[in-house]
Amino acid sequence: MTTRPGAHGTLITVAPTGAELDKADVPNLPVTLEELVGTARDCERVGAAMIHVHIRGADTKPTLDLQLLKDTVAALREQTDLVVQLSTGGAVTDPESDRLRVLDAMPDSASCTMGTVNFGDDVFLNRWEFVVELHKRMRERRIVPEYEIFDLGQLASLRRLLDEHGPPAGGHVHVDLVMGVPGGMPGDAETLVAALRAIPDGATFSATGIGRTSLPVMFAALAAGGHLRVGMEDTVSYARGERVKDNAQLVARAAGLARIAQRPPLPPAEVRDLLGVSSKD
Repeated sequence: MTTRPGAHGTLITVAPTGAELDKADVPNLPVTLEELVGTARDCERVGAAMIHVHIRGADTKPTLDLQLLKDTVAALREQTDLVVQLSTGGAVTDPESDRLRVLDAMPDSASCTMGTVNFGDDVFLNRWEFVVELHKRMRERRIVPEYEIFDLGQLASLRRLLDEHGPPAGGHVHVDLVMGVPGGMPGDAETLVAALRAIPDGATFSATGIGRTSLPVMFAALAAGGHLRVGMEDTVSYARGERVKDNAQLVARAAGLARIAQRPPLPPAEVRDLLGVSSKD
């Protein structure tokens, strides 16, 4: 039996910003390009290998402006070795055309959410035809997808996608279990184990715990041989009554737990091999 590269280490992804939090409420949220690059460098230094990117405009509000996306990808490539993953989710109000255009910024990787989900008081809409189009356009551009799973039924949709439309760019299937979103699957060990029964054969997975589920999901994912996503997109609480200092603090904790689990953080080069990321030079 052969093992994939990275089988004995942990991919740590940092999601530093997201589209939900307001800079006025969370002053240490990185929203400018300078802040984002600084955060990326700090997080790489303490163990992150991939960055999941949402961007903000000059007004600090979420945007999918293509030139700013291109500038962000270029700056992150120039100043870090991180695998650069752009969100195609944007904000829940973004139209499909803008979300598809994200791929024209040519990141290493991009998210592909496998279905519609209630997202707190909003609806995060992902029609089947839109998911298929994302999958196909990523393959054309050699952009590696990370299939975001918010509920267990979306794993059945992923199997359907692969059966009907073939493998992703890079040939390897990697999913991120986004757990604890109000309206999605709960963030606990029982649900994570149930999800793993439905993941496609040969796939790898990361897990993300939202809010207070961040630690239970992290422990469960490490115990199950999975990878981790952490960051201020997903939680701004470090411990009960203690706010997050910065994204590097969350990455450092994840890296420490990965070392305790005898699966230390993987460097970006090994993550590229693991996910099948090709050079965009």
